[in-house]
Amino acid sequence: MGSRRGPLKSAVPSNVVSPVRRCSRTACGRPAVATLTYVYADSTAVLGPLATYAEPHCYDLCAEHSERLTAPRGWEVVRLLDSSAPARPSGDDLEALANAVREAARPPDRATGPGGARTADPREVAPRRGHLRVLRSPDN
Repeated sequence: MGSRRGPLKSAVPSNVVSPVRRCSRTACGRPAVATLTYVYADSTAVLGPLATYAEPHCYDLCAEHSERLTAPRGWEVVRLLDSSAPARPSGDDLEALANAVREAARPPDRATGPGGARTADPREVAPRRGHLRVLRSPDN
C-alpha cells in the first residue's frame, strides 16, 4: 500500500538547512557578512567580503565578529574593502557637504566697491526692501 502523504512531504518540518549563511563563531546565529581566511606562510589573516560560496577552510563572520577580529601575536590582519558596499562618509566629506549647503543658501554676491562696500545696481530705481527690488524699464 502507498502512503497517504506524497513522496516529497515530511511528517516533521525541518529548519536545519537555511539559505542564509551564518557566522562561524560558536553560539552566534547572526547572518555572515565577511569571510576570514589565513595565509599561514605569511602569518596573515585576510578578512574580506563574504565569499560567493562557503569554503571548508574559510570562516564566515557576522558584522560584530568581523569588526572585533584580532590576530595572534606576530600575525597581521589584512582587511579588504567591499567595493560594492557604499563607503562611509569621512569627516572631510561631511564638512564639504555642510560648506556646499551654506554656499547654496547664501544670497548671490553683488558687486562690491572699494573697501568692500556694496554698490547699488545701476538698474535699481529704489533701495531694496527685503528680497524685492524695483528696476528701471529696459527701454529707459
